[in-house]
Amino acid sequence: MTADQEWEHPPAARERPEEDPEAVARAVCLRMLTGAPRTRAQLERALARRGIPEEVAETVLGRFGEAGLIDDAAFAEAWVDSRHAGRGLGRRALAAELRQRGVADETVREAVEELTPEQEEATARRLVRRRLDATRGRPVEVRVRRVMGMLARKGYSAGLAYRLVREELEAVEEELAGFEPPDLD
Repeated sequence: MTADQEWEHPPAARERPEEDPEAVARAVCLRMLTGAPRTRAQLERALARRGIPEEVAETVLGRFGEAGLIDDAAFAEAWVDSRHAGRGLGRRALAAELRQRGVADETVREAVEELTPEQEEATARRLVRRRLDATRGRPVEVRVRRVMGMLARKGYSAGLAYRLVREELEAVEEELAGFEPPDLD
């Protein structure tokens, strides 16, 4: 049983099947929200797995939403900020992760649009520099392939990735072209 499943299926609730479904739904949602922010869809799935009737789940989730405990827009905005800054993910990867968590397309679009093209490019450029530094000494083809693959996995467009890799490799070549070794004689 995973940690999420333990939160969704606490031993006390499993032992009391006669308990009020609404009370069980509230308890499940509160436990899950205590651990980490969740989307409405994640909570709906957890309640469905617990066998909570759909109308009871809708009622409880509606109340939690009115109280501000469930806010998919705030979740999406925080997710974009966190995952872009922490993992360097691009818009495409961020959107895919949010959709996987059940966030509505319009909410995903709005959250991802908060990430400016300049922010996305600056983050991608830092990733390119870091990967190029890590692959120093390898053939250029290998370095380019590894950097391009990493950026693709992180959700950056091929055009942006190619442009940044080319620019950073040219910058490295210019640095080396201006380098004159000291006279050791």
